[in-house]
Amino acid sequence: MSPRPSLLSSAIVCPRSIPSLRPAFLLSRVPGSSQSFTGHTSAVHRKPQRHPAYPSSFPRPSPRLSPQPTRTMASQTSHSKKHKVCIVGSGNWGTTIAKVVAENTKENSDIFEEEVQMWVFEENFSFADNSKHAAETKNGPQKLTQLINKLHENVKYLPDIPLPHNIVANPDIADTVKDATILVFNLPHQFIAKVCTQLEGKILPFARGVSCIKGVEVSPDKGCELFSEVIGEKLGIYCGALSGANIATEVALEKYSETTVAYDPPTVDSPTSTSDQKSKTALQPVPKEYPPVDHANMHKLFHRPYFHVRLVSDVAGVSLGGALKNIIALGAGFVDGLGWGDNAKAAVMRVGIMEEVKFGKAFFSTVRTKTFTEESCGVADLITSCAGGRNFRCAKMSVAEGKPISEIEERELNGQKLQGTSTAYEVNAFLKKQGKEKDFPLFTAIYNILEGNKRPQDIPALLYKSNL
Repeated sequence: MSPRPSLLSSAIVCPRSIPSLRPAFLLSRVPGSSQSFTGHTSAVHRKPQRHPAYPSSFPRPSPRLSPQPTRTMASQTSHSKKHKVCIVGSGNWGTTIAKVVAENTKENSDIFEEEVQMWVFEENFSFADNSKHAAETKNGPQKLTQLINKLHENVKYLPDIPLPHNIVANPDIADTVKDATILVFNLPHQFIAKVCTQLEGKILPFARGVSCIKGVEVSPDKGCELFSEVIGEKLGIYCGALSGANIATEVALEKYSETTVAYDPPTVDSPTSTSDQKSKTALQPVPKEYPPVDHANMHKLFHRPYFHVRLVSDVAGVSLGGALKNIIALGAGFVDGLGWGDNAKAAVMRVGIMEEVKFGKAFFSTVRTKTFTEESCGVADLITSCAGGRNFRCAKMSVAEGKPISEIEERELNGQKLQGTSTAYEVNAFLKKQGKEKDFPLFTAIYNILEGNKRPQDIPALLYKSNL
């Protein structure tokens, strides 16, 4: 099998929604509120006051343990300007994120301008004769942006899902990002370089970004580069990342799910920041006229009742989780195709998580173990991928049918490519140059199976070292 292209990504395609249990006298925050609570509480008996952010059914702390609110500086400061948010990309996942963001900008209009511009790669579109919208194109194809803005539905990439009316589809990328202070990138990874080139000099110098593009760029010479870093360095801005066990259609249908937003506010925005992210770009601070771009406001931008967000600062870990899980999913598919059952699949997943952590810590100083073991971008995304993702399914069929995985890929994916195979090749080339193939037995085993040097049946022996 010939090596894959040098880019790896997942084409599948962020405060914390469910805080860990802790005593009430520890630092805590009411979801959706700017109020912080800290310190021991008074034992005075009083009728508890219900916070409007809680539904009536939410369990309340007892009066004796109810903390006293302390107003933060953010809650005391009024801002003369609001953040303008735009979405760069309009595919299945891009439109879904636009829906989430537009719902939140409308609900938090004190922080964000309600209108959300969404860049759409312009193309002509025609409805099928049996479509409910067939009359729209009876006289010929129409521009996709015009159809989205008229029908409030991305009829090609997210059909039958109503979109908020404050989403404006725009075919002009420069006009889309004009005056935007927060840019959300959500497009196929192969277009990142071209889009960033188009945006150079077109965005506010103090803008901030969030990349929803799963994966990293790996090469033996450059090493591992995060897509968020590629975007940030190209545009001269800080860029975080969003990733998780997020199947776009399920999120769009408002089925419950979680995601992780990695955002480590740079020190120019927060003098008291403990950020250890090293930016290669001289950043400009967000002007004081705007609300802070911090975890609280990122939560307000992305969290929905059906789409729960956890905020972390580990941008590298979040990005790596979305990439390396594709290699592990191939391994899970191989053993499942052999009929070895759930025990074998779980063993591959356990080793895989360990190698994700080891890889992250070996090559990124800021990576945190718990990003992989506790967050949606880590263990949850891995579970989803190993339960039925395209890499798992194609690897399983390859073994069960005795056919090369490239043949299964061509048959099943309608022209799309598996991320797991290209990732395995890229990671192996990088590890080989580093002299660390033996330190990652699962990643190395998957590469050798793809190359035909080993068989899926050899996986237990190849992983034996990981148990020593």
